[in-house]
Amino acid sequence: MEPETSLRRRSVLGLVGAGAAVATVAWRPALAEDAPPIAAASDLNATLPEVASLFRRATGKSVKLTFGSSGNFAQQIRNGAPFEVFLSADEGYVRMLAAAGKTEDGGALYAIGRIGLFQPRGSGVRADSRLVDLAAAVRDGRLRKFAIANPEHAPYGRAAREALQHAGLWRMIEPRLVLGENVAQATQFATSGSAQGGIIPLSLALTPQVKAAGSFAIIAADWHRPLRQRAVVLKGAGATARAFYAFVQSPQARGVFRRHGFVLPGEGG
Repeated sequence: MEPETSLRRRSVLGLVGAGAAVATVAWRPALAEDAPPIAAASDLNATLPEVASLFRRATGKSVKLTFGSSGNFAQQIRNGAPFEVFLSADEGYVRMLAAAGKTEDGGALYAIGRIGLFQPRGSGVRADSRLVDLAAAVRDGRLRKFAIANPEHAPYGRAAREALQHAGLWRMIEPRLVLGENVAQATQFATSGSAQGGIIPLSLALTPQVKAAGSFAIIAADWHRPLRQRAVVLKGAGATARAFYAFVQSPQARGVFRRHGFVLPGEGG
């Protein structure tokens, strides 16, 4: 079986087992009739609702957030999905949409993400930043399942694959992978006990629920290509969507991103 085919099959099996939705609407204010739809990468589902709340307080306007994998959103937008702003976990998808004439311009870099190894309580695999015990667990049979987002369309899944390749573990661990359709679902797999560990975003590892579920060790940034996250206004967007896009780049919003573990443009990375 070719690697991409096997990845795809395990992703489908993982979805059936988890019963989780691909995209989750996280912000539905009571007066949502005029709230523009915003597509956002799943690593933002603990961060962006807070930004949206600050935006509402500052402007009196609301947005409707939908979370999922950046690659899936890019395909939906190409096919005419009526989103007004796209916050991607991979700037390459924004550039692809810009080249296809779907965006107002080339967008703006809003954050750079980080990944790490998560170990749920009782798994028997220790979380360390160099994946030393993970390698030992693969060899001695302690590791039976390992969660990452699907690298075919989830940027954090691609970064996880690159980190595992850097550590020389990809070929050994690939048969044990449980793939999330997006990184939020991969985090669910890793924290629920469905797997003995996983590679997840720092932004989700910092949430109280994930902190309580196990241990996390950040992986060196040079073990994978930078997770340069870019936002863009899509063609046909209204005034509220444009205002939200600008607010994402404001000092208030940058403070929220920083607190959730992101590196900010102009501050390194």
